[in-house]
Amino acid sequence: MNIFLDSRIDDDERRRELFCGSIFLHSPVPGALELCELAREMVREAFAPVDPLALHEHIPAEKCAETLAELKPKFIHHPKAKVFIREMLRQLGCDLKKTYFDVPRLRTAFPGDYLKSGIAYAFHPHRDTWYSAPFCQINWWMPIFELNPENCMAIHPGYWNRAVKNGSSKYNYHKWNLESRKNAATHVKADTRVQPHAEESMELDPQIRLVSPVGAAYQFSAAQMHSTVPNTSSKVRYSIDFRTVHLDDVRAQAGAPNFDSACTGTTIRDYLQADDLSYLPEDATQLYLDGTESLYSAVTAGRRG
Repeated sequence: MNIFLDSRIDDDERRRELFCGSIFLHSPVPGALELCELAREMVREAFAPVDPLALHEHIPAEKCAETLAELKPKFIHHPKAKVFIREMLRQLGCDLKKTYFDVPRLRTAFPGDYLKSGIAYAFHPHRDTWYSAPFCQINWWMPIFELNPENCMAIHPGYWNRAVKNGSSKYNYHKWNLESRKNAATHVKADTRVQPHAEESMELDPQIRLVSPVGAAYQFSAAQMHSTVPNTSSKVRYSIDFRTVHLDDVRAQAGAPNFDSACTGTTIRDYLQADDLSYLPEDATQLYLDGTESLYSAVTAGRRG
Protein backbone atom coordinates (compact mmCIF):
# COMPACT_ATOMS: atom_id res chain seq x y z
CA MET A 1 0.00 0.00 0.00
CA ASN A 2 1.35 3.42 -1.00
CA ILE A 3 0.78 6.77 0.72
CA PHE A 4 1.11 9.79 -1.57
CA LEU A 5 1.83 13.19 0.00
CA ASP A 6 0.86 16.20 -2.14
CA SER A 7 1.26 14.12 -5.27
CA ARG A 8 1.10 15.93 -8.61
CA ILE A 9 -0.06 12.98 -10.67
CA ASP A 10 -3.24 13.63 -12.65
CA ASP A 11 -6.66 12.61 -11.41
CA ASP A 12 -7.00 9.60 -13.72
CA GLU A 13 -3.80 8.06 -12.39
CA ARG A 14 -4.69 9.06 -8.84
CA ARG A 15 -8.00 7.20 -9.05
CA ARG A 16 -6.28 4.11 -10.41
CA GLU A 17 -3.92 4.17 -7.43
CA LEU A 18 -6.82 4.62 -5.02
CA PHE A 19 -8.60 1.62 -6.51
CA CYS A 20 -5.45 -0.40 -5.78
CA GLY A 21 -5.47 0.61 -2.11
CA SER A 22 -3.26 3.69 -2.08
CA ILE A 23 -3.97 6.66 0.17
CA PHE A 24 -3.50 10.32 -0.78
CA LEU A 25 -2.91 13.18 1.64
CA HIS A 26 -3.34 16.75 0.36
CA SER A 27 -2.17 19.88 2.14
CA PRO A 28 -4.92 22.46 2.78
CA VAL A 29 -6.12 24.33 -0.30
CA PRO A 30 -8.25 27.50 -0.13
CA GLY A 31 -11.55 25.74 -0.83
CA ALA A 32 -10.93 23.19 1.93
CA LEU A 33 -9.99 25.90 4.42
CA GLU A 34 -13.15 27.86 3.58
CA LEU A 35 -15.26 24.74 4.07
CA CYS A 36 -13.65 24.08 7.45
CA GLU A 37 -14.11 27.69 8.54
CA LEU A 38 -17.80 27.51 7.62
CA ALA A 39 -18.15 24.39 9.76
CA ARG A 40 -16.26 25.97 12.67
CA GLU A 41 -18.48 29.05 12.60
CA MET A 42 -21.63 26.93 12.60
CA VAL A 43 -20.38 24.70 15.44
CA ARG A 44 -19.40 27.67 17.61
CA GLU A 45 -22.71 29.41 16.99
CA ALA A 46 -24.74 26.28 17.74
CA PHE A 47 -23.06 25.62 21.11
CA ALA A 48 -22.25 29.17 22.26
CA PRO A 49 -21.10 30.11 24.82
CA VAL A 50 -19.73 26.62 25.54
CA ASP A 51 -16.32 25.68 24.13
CA PRO A 52 -17.18 23.22 21.33
CA LEU A 53 -14.09 21.14 22.13
CA ALA A 54 -15.29 20.61 25.70
CA LEU A 55 -19.01 19.94 25.32
CA HIS A 56 -18.74 16.70 27.28
CA GLU A 57 -17.66 18.67 30.34
CA HIS A 58 -20.52 21.17 30.30
CA ILE A 59 -23.79 19.90 28.81
CA PRO A 60 -25.78 16.65 29.05
CA ALA A 61 -25.39 14.18 26.18
CA GLU A 62 -29.12 14.42 25.41
CA LYS A 63 -28.89 18.19 24.95
CA CYS A 64 -25.81 17.81 22.77
CA ALA A 65 -27.61 15.27 20.58
CA GLU A 66 -30.57 17.65 20.16
CA THR A 67 -28.27 20.45 19.02
CA LEU A 68 -26.36 18.20 16.63
CA ALA A 69 -29.66 17.01 15.15
CA GLU A 70 -30.26 20.60 14.02
CA LEU A 71 -26.68 21.54 13.23
CA LYS A 72 -25.64 18.64 11.05
CA PRO A 73 -28.46 18.90 8.45
CA LYS A 74 -28.00 22.68 8.41
CA PHE A 75 -24.35 22.17 7.45
CA ILE A 76 -25.18 19.49 4.87
CA HIS A 77 -27.57 21.79 3.04
CA HIS A 78 -25.70 25.07 3.44
CA PRO A 79 -25.29 26.46 -0.10
CA LYS A 80 -21.75 27.66 0.58
CA ALA A 81 -20.63 24.12 1.46
CA LYS A 82 -21.22 22.93 -2.10
CA VAL A 83 -19.43 25.97 -3.52
CA PHE A 84 -16.38 25.35 -1.34
CA ILE A 85 -16.28 21.65 -2.28
CA ARG A 86 -16.39 22.61 -5.96
CA GLU A 87 -13.42 24.91 -5.48
CA MET A 88 -11.54 22.34 -3.43
CA LEU A 89 -12.00 19.70 -6.13
CA ARG A 90 -10.92 22.13 -8.85
CA GLN A 91 -7.83 23.13 -6.87
CA LEU A 92 -6.88 19.47 -6.46
CA GLY A 93 -7.07 18.71 -10.17
CA CYS A 94 -10.49 17.10 -10.58
CA ASP A 95 -12.52 17.51 -13.77
CA LEU A 96 -15.60 19.36 -12.51
CA LYS A 97 -17.78 18.16 -15.37
CA LYS A 98 -17.02 14.51 -14.68
CA THR A 99 -16.57 14.55 -10.90
CA TYR A 100 -19.71 14.08 -8.81
CA PHE A 101 -19.85 14.46 -5.03
CA ASP A 102 -22.20 13.51 -2.24
CA VAL A 103 -23.21 16.18 0.27
CA PRO A 104 -20.62 16.86 3.00
CA ARG A 105 -21.13 15.39 6.47
CA LEU A 106 -20.09 16.99 9.74
CA ARG A 107 -18.86 14.25 12.09
CA THR A 108 -18.10 14.30 15.80
CA ALA A 109 -16.19 11.94 18.08
CA PHE A 110 -16.51 12.54 21.82
CA PRO A 111 -14.12 11.56 24.61
CA GLY A 112 -14.94 8.47 26.64
CA ASP A 113 -18.52 7.20 26.57
CA TYR A 114 -20.19 10.62 26.47
CA LEU A 115 -22.00 10.23 23.12
CA LYS A 116 -21.18 7.45 20.67
CA SER A 117 -24.55 6.52 19.16
CA GLY A 118 -27.02 7.87 16.64
CA ILE A 119 -26.20 11.44 15.60
CA ALA A 120 -22.61 11.01 16.87
CA TYR A 121 -22.15 7.39 15.84
CA ALA A 122 -18.63 6.09 16.49
CA PHE A 123 -17.93 3.96 13.45
CA HIS A 124 -16.63 0.47 14.03
CA PRO A 125 -14.20 -0.98 11.44
CA HIS A 126 -16.08 -1.05 8.16
CA ARG A 127 -15.90 -0.51 4.43
CA ASP A 128 -18.27 2.02 2.86
CA THR A 129 -19.02 -0.64 0.27
CA TRP A 130 -20.85 -2.53 3.04
CA TYR A 131 -23.26 0.42 2.99
CA SER A 132 -24.22 0.20 -0.72
CA ALA A 133 -21.51 2.53 -2.00
CA PRO A 134 -20.33 1.86 -5.57
CA PHE A 135 -16.83 0.44 -5.87
CA CYS A 136 -15.71 3.53 -7.79
CA GLN A 137 -16.48 5.76 -4.79
CA ILE A 138 -13.59 7.73 -3.29
CA ASN A 139 -13.80 9.04 0.27
CA TRP A 140 -12.47 12.46 1.33
CA TRP A 141 -11.88 13.20 5.05
CA MET A 142 -10.45 16.25 6.82
CA PRO A 143 -10.39 17.75 10.33
CA ILE A 144 -11.95 21.13 11.07
CA PHE A 145 -10.19 21.61 14.43
CA GLU A 146 -6.69 20.47 15.35
CA LEU A 147 -6.27 16.69 15.53
CA ASN A 148 -4.14 14.47 17.71
CA PRO A 149 -3.39 10.72 17.46
CA GLU A 150 -5.99 9.97 20.15
CA ASN A 151 -9.01 11.43 18.35
CA CYS A 152 -8.49 10.90 14.62
CA MET A 153 -9.61 8.26 12.12
CA ALA A 154 -7.80 5.00 11.38
CA ILE A 155 -7.32 2.97 8.22
CA HIS A 156 -6.60 -0.74 8.62
CA PRO A 157 -4.34 -1.68 5.68
CA GLY A 158 -4.16 -5.38 6.56
CA TYR A 159 -7.73 -5.76 5.33
CA TRP A 160 -7.32 -4.15 1.92
CA ASN A 161 -7.40 -7.52 0.17
CA ARG A 162 -8.60 -9.65 3.07
CA ALA A 163 -12.27 -10.61 3.30
CA VAL A 164 -14.10 -10.29 6.61
CA LYS A 165 -17.29 -12.10 7.54
CA ASN A 166 -19.83 -9.29 7.96
CA GLY A 167 -23.52 -8.42 8.05
CA SER A 168 -23.70 -6.38 4.84
CA SER A 169 -26.15 -8.86 3.29
CA LYS A 170 -28.79 -7.51 5.71
CA TYR A 171 -28.30 -3.90 4.62
CA ASN A 172 -30.28 -2.09 1.94
CA TYR A 173 -29.58 1.59 1.40
CA HIS A 174 -33.09 2.53 0.33
CA LYS A 175 -34.60 0.83 3.37
CA TRP A 176 -32.05 2.59 5.61
CA ASN A 177 -33.08 6.00 4.25
CA LEU A 178 -36.75 5.22 4.76
CA GLU A 179 -36.57 3.69 8.23
CA SER A 180 -33.33 4.52 10.06
CA ARG A 181 -31.57 7.70 8.94
CA LYS A 182 -34.21 10.07 10.34
CA ASN A 183 -34.09 8.45 13.80
CA ALA A 184 -30.39 9.05 14.48
CA ALA A 185 -30.86 11.71 17.18
CA THR A 186 -33.05 9.41 19.30
CA HIS A 187 -30.18 6.95 19.84
CA VAL A 188 -28.24 8.60 22.66
CA LYS A 189 -27.17 5.77 24.98
CA ALA A 190 -27.14 2.93 22.44
CA ASP A 191 -27.70 2.52 18.71
CA THR A 192 -30.14 -0.28 17.85
CA ARG A 193 -30.34 0.42 14.12
CA VAL A 194 -29.29 -2.46 11.88
CA GLN A 195 -25.90 -1.65 10.36
CA PRO A 196 -23.22 -3.89 8.84
CA HIS A 197 -20.60 -5.03 11.34
CA ALA A 198 -17.74 -7.50 11.20
CA GLU A 199 -18.97 -10.88 12.40
CA GLU A 200 -15.55 -12.20 13.33
CA SER A 201 -12.73 -10.91 15.51
CA MET A 202 -10.45 -8.42 13.78
CA GLU A 203 -6.80 -7.46 14.12
CA LEU A 204 -6.84 -3.68 14.00
CA ASP A 205 -3.07 -3.32 14.05
CA PRO A 206 -1.24 -2.27 12.06
CA GLN A 207 -3.32 0.85 11.51
CA ILE A 208 -2.64 4.15 9.81
CA ARG A 209 -3.53 7.33 11.69
CA LEU A 210 -2.86 10.39 9.57
CA VAL A 211 -2.71 13.32 11.97
CA SER A 212 -3.15 16.14 9.50
CA PRO A 213 -3.62 19.91 9.92
CA VAL A 214 -6.99 21.62 9.63
CA GLY A 215 -8.20 21.51 6.03
CA ALA A 216 -5.74 18.83 4.94
CA ALA A 217 -7.70 16.14 3.12
CA TYR A 218 -7.00 12.53 2.60
CA GLN A 219 -8.52 10.32 -0.01
CA PHE A 220 -9.06 6.59 0.14
CA SER A 221 -11.19 4.03 -1.62
CA ALA A 222 -14.65 3.19 -0.32
CA ALA A 223 -13.35 -0.37 -0.07
CA GLN A 224 -10.71 0.57 2.53
CA MET A 225 -11.35 -0.75 6.03
CA HIS A 226 -11.49 2.23 8.39
CA SER A 227 -12.87 3.19 11.78
CA THR A 228 -13.35 5.97 14.31
CA VAL A 229 -10.41 5.97 16.71
CA PRO A 230 -11.66 5.65 20.33
CA ASN A 231 -11.33 9.20 21.59
CA THR A 232 -9.02 8.98 24.60
CA SER A 233 -8.09 12.64 24.38
CA SER A 234 -9.73 15.48 26.32
CA LYS A 235 -11.17 17.17 23.22
CA VAL A 236 -14.13 16.58 20.93
CA ARG A 237 -13.11 15.73 17.37
CA TYR A 238 -14.91 17.45 14.48
CA SER A 239 -14.34 16.39 10.89
CA ILE A 240 -15.87 16.66 7.45
CA ASP A 241 -16.20 13.87 4.95
CA PHE A 242 -17.74 13.59 1.52
CA ARG A 243 -17.47 11.15 -1.37
CA THR A 244 -16.87 11.43 -5.09
CA VAL A 245 -17.32 9.32 -8.19
CA HIS A 246 -16.03 10.01 -11.69
CA LEU A 247 -18.44 9.65 -14.60
CA ASP A 248 -15.97 7.58 -16.65
CA ASP A 249 -15.56 5.12 -13.76
CA VAL A 250 -19.32 4.94 -13.20
CA ARG A 251 -20.01 4.13 -16.85
CA ALA A 252 -17.13 1.63 -17.05
CA GLN A 253 -18.17 0.10 -13.70
CA ALA A 254 -14.54 0.51 -12.68
CA GLY A 255 -13.28 0.71 -9.13
CA ALA A 256 -11.81 -1.28 -6.27
CA PRO A 257 -12.34 -5.04 -6.00
CA ASN A 258 -15.29 -6.40 -4.05
CA PHE A 259 -13.67 -8.25 -1.18
CA ASP A 260 -16.70 -9.09 0.96
CA SER A 261 -19.66 -6.74 0.34
CA ALA A 262 -23.11 -8.28 -0.12
CA CYS A 263 -25.46 -5.33 0.50
CA THR A 264 -28.31 -4.30 -1.80
CA GLY A 265 -29.47 -0.94 -3.06
CA THR A 266 -27.12 1.82 -4.16
CA THR A 267 -26.11 5.38 -3.30
CA ILE A 268 -25.51 6.13 -7.00
CA ARG A 269 -28.35 8.66 -7.24
CA ASP A 270 -26.96 10.83 -4.44
CA TYR A 271 -24.00 12.36 -6.28
CA LEU A 272 -24.02 15.91 -7.67
CA GLN A 273 -21.89 17.18 -10.53
CA ALA A 274 -19.23 19.52 -9.15
CA ASP A 275 -19.78 21.97 -12.02
CA ASP A 276 -23.54 22.55 -12.00
CA LEU A 277 -24.92 20.29 -9.20
CA SER A 278 -26.87 18.11 -11.64
CA TYR A 279 -27.28 14.40 -10.89
CA LEU A 280 -25.54 11.59 -12.73
CA PRO A 281 -27.09 10.79 -16.12
CA GLU A 282 -29.86 8.23 -15.83
CA ASP A 283 -28.19 5.85 -18.28
CA ALA A 284 -25.22 5.69 -15.90
CA THR A 285 -27.25 5.20 -12.72
CA GLN A 286 -29.26 2.41 -14.33
CA LEU A 287 -26.13 0.27 -14.35
CA TYR A 288 -26.25 0.13 -10.54
CA LEU A 289 -29.95 -0.41 -9.83
CA ASP A 290 -30.93 -3.87 -8.58
CA GLY A 291 -34.70 -3.55 -8.31
CA THR A 292 -34.82 -2.97 -4.56
CA GLU A 293 -35.26 0.77 -5.06
CA SER A 294 -38.85 0.13 -6.22
CA LEU A 295 -39.67 -1.43 -2.84
CA TYR A 296 -39.07 1.88 -1.07
CA SER A 297 -40.89 4.41 -3.23
CA ALA A 298 -40.95 7.06 -0.49
CA VAL A 299 -37.19 7.32 -0.91
CA THR A 300 -36.74 6.78 -4.62
CA ALA A 301 -39.55 9.13 -5.65
CA GLY A 302 -37.10 11.97 -5.13
CA ARG A 303 -33.35 12.32 -4.95
CA ARG A 304 -31.51 13.57 -1.92
CA GLY A 305 -29.70 16.85 -2.47
